[in-house]
Amino acid sequence: MRKTKLPSGLAVPVLGQGTWYMGDEAHRRADEIASLRLGLDLGMTLIDTAEMYGDGASEKLVGAAIAGRRDEVFLVSKVLPSNASRSGTIAACERSLRRLGTDCIDLYLLHWRGRTPFAETIAAFEALQDAGKIRHWGVSNMDVDDMREIERAPGGDAMATNQVLYNLTRRGIEYDLLPQAQDRGLPLMAYSPIEQGRLTEYPEVLDIADRHGVTPAQVALAWVLRQDGVIAIPKASTPEHVRENRAALDLQLTAEDLEELDDMFPPPDGPEPLEMI
Repeated sequence: MRKTKLPSGLAVPVLGQGTWYMGDEAHRRADEIASLRLGLDLGMTLIDTAEMYGDGASEKLVGAAIAGRRDEVFLVSKVLPSNASRSGTIAACERSLRRLGTDCIDLYLLHWRGRTPFAETIAAFEALQDAGKIRHWGVSNMDVDDMREIERAPGGDAMATNQVLYNLTRRGIEYDLLPQAQDRGLPLMAYSPIEQGRLTEYPEVLDIADRHGVTPAQVALAWVLRQDGVIAIPKASTPEHVRENRAALDLQLTAEDLEELDDMFPPPDGPEPLEMI
């Protein structure tokens, strides 16, 4: 499994497992747990979840999946901005820890910007680190100006990542946010790297998949993974989908492939508002 490094120097997989919309339906629970465990077997040991996902149901599912294997997992979760005050962040983290069945979250993110000043949330993150309840902290859905503001806040230079929407149809970060992160040695985490499956329907993506004998989803995921300092966290609810995602890491897109994709999905030629879903 290829890895990238957090600013602390810790190496983490560039291909992880997302869990948005997992844990919501009881009849899918066994398949979803089996999928997450297979992902661990295949080296996709970074698992991303959030207190918002299914109002905690996703965290409970992840907790069940990693039971007995916690030491293999780089565990990521998120606090809602409505809970991001100092006391609210600490309380939210403790609830997440109980649902996850662990005593420490490896990477704890502010899900998006709210009304609480960044400095207050960072102070809560630092208190959680001091208590051994989180190892690293970061943010999600933050634009260039947000990132500059966070870096200026007390303790802001300890930020470990920014998780953002990034795929072939959502390339705005390539103009400024991605270069900014790369200059700082800060990896970005790409959620919805296959645009929730919609990228598999484009003829150009299908053509490239046919040339390589792979699926269009693997083309879309390999395109995201081509970038240095980018971690992709696709969701997979079945073992077959997990294997498909893992195989995308071995797909090397050619210069011709990339040129065709640029023609269909042009890179940004100026700053764009940060997209999120």
